[in-house]
Amino acid sequence: MSKLHFTTKHANAATVQRNWYVVDGTNQTVGRMCARIAAILRGKNKAYYTPHVDCGDNIIVINCDKIVLTGNKMEEKVY
Repeated sequence: MSKLHFTTKHANAATVQRNWYVVDGTNQTVGRMCARIAAILRGKNKAYYTPHVDCGDNIIVINCDKIVLTGNKMEEKVY
């Protein structure tokens, strides 16, 4: 007899595969770049994303001194 239901398999520490990403910060705005990096760090770009498991990847950001700050953030915002 065929199986009519499927079970959902959640990720755990043994099944998570961590990749390395290199992000170039040249001419990128701070907020958009940080949002993209945060999603990769949490693992939301993976098909097996599970909120209670750390399934995020590793990231190296290069050229951080060349990011773009829009508006008056350079003078008013404190980072």
